[in-house]
This record gives sequence, C-alpha cells and structure tokens, in this order.
Amino acid sequence: MVSKRLTAILCAVALCITGTALVPAGASAQDPILFVHGYVESASLWNTMIGRFEKDGYPKSYLSAYSYNTSQSNKIDAEEVKSKVESLLKTTGATKVDIIAHSMGSLNSRYYIKNLGGEAKVDDWVSLGGPNHGTETANFCFSASCVEMRVGSTFLKELNATDETPGAVSYGTWWSPCDEIINPDSSVALSGATNTQTACISHTALTTDETVYKQVREFVK
Repeated sequence: MVSKRLTAILCAVALCITGTALVPAGASAQDPILFVHGYVESASLWNTMIGRFEKDGYPKSYLSAYSYNTSQSNKIDAEEVKSKVESLLKTTGATKVDIIAHSMGSLNSRYYIKNLGGEAKVDDWVSLGGPNHGTETANFCFSASCVEMRVGSTFLKELNATDETPGAVSYGTWWSPCDEIINPDSSVALSGATNTQTACISHTALTTDETVYKQVREFVK
C-alpha cells in the first residue's frame, strides 16, 4: 500500500512540475505510433488495433490516430502526416515514430518519408493493403486521390522511382490474396521491404485480424 501511495505522489509531483504524466516504465524503448487510415475511412478504423497495443503495454499518449480529407491529393495529405509526426514527437519526447498505414494511407505516408523529411523521423513503416503500385478499383472513382491510386499514375511513378524504400526506415507490407479492393494483390509489395502474405481476409480485416496484429507488433517492437 505504501508503495502504491508513493507512486501516486511521485506521479502527481511530475504532473505539477512538467504538466505531463510519467510514462510507464519500459515505454521509452518503444516508438510512438502514428496510424494513417485509407480512402473514405476515419480514425475509428484503428480502434481494435490501438486497443490491442494498449493491452500490450503501450501508453495511450504513444498511439495517435486522426481523420483527414481522403479526396484531395496524397501530396496534401502527406503534409498533414508530417504535422502529426512532429506533434507526436513533441508530445512523447521521442526521436522517431513508427507509422502503421492502411490502404491509401500507405501512399501519403510514403510520400512524407520520401519527399518531406520523414526518413529522419520514421523508424518502422507498415503498409496494410496499400495500393503501392495502384489498384484497378480506383478506375471507378474520380477524386484527385483516386486518380493517383490508378495503376500507372504519374503520382505512383514518381513515388516508386529510383528507390521504393528509401533511407534507413524498416519497411513492411501485409497483403491478402482475398483483398477485394487492391487489384492486383501484388500491388502491395515493395522492393526492399519485408512483404508478408496473410490468410484469406478482407481489405478492412487487415486492421482487425489478430494474427496480422501480432506480426505487426513484432515488426515495430
């Protein structure tokens, strides 16, 4: 009881002095994670995965998801990724973040890494069902971002030019042979990345499947 009381007092003192609660022991060995959703999705997509990371010891302050306008160019969205990364680093005091992206979020977060200084700020990057080389599904929608997701688009040619996985970032992709959104399935894999095939699961299930979560958790650990 004394130990618990002393811990509570120390936490209160830290909060008064710094305005920030003490980070749980061992958390400093983990990178904070920024979650980037895909087309016509929102931050709520990540509720299941974030809950699992919390259960496995990640403090809430280390897990950040946000919603953004998915109809505009991925280049604009990449600027927001940059802003969110800077904010997460400031909040946690960390030097690097991990990024876990789903679907189109893979494109704007990759653009940030390659073109907006993200190489120095990102440790591990994960793509769950990302249309990294385009998807035929994007032929049926007409927003700026959809045009960029089409196979052979100017945006993707520029993004994949020279080096698909630049810098010292660890890149990992997960793709499902039953993904109904990413066609062809081979679009997800990147040269220079750790590319993992999942079981026969849907596009959205890549964010909730327990096996995928455990593999991703080990990848960013």
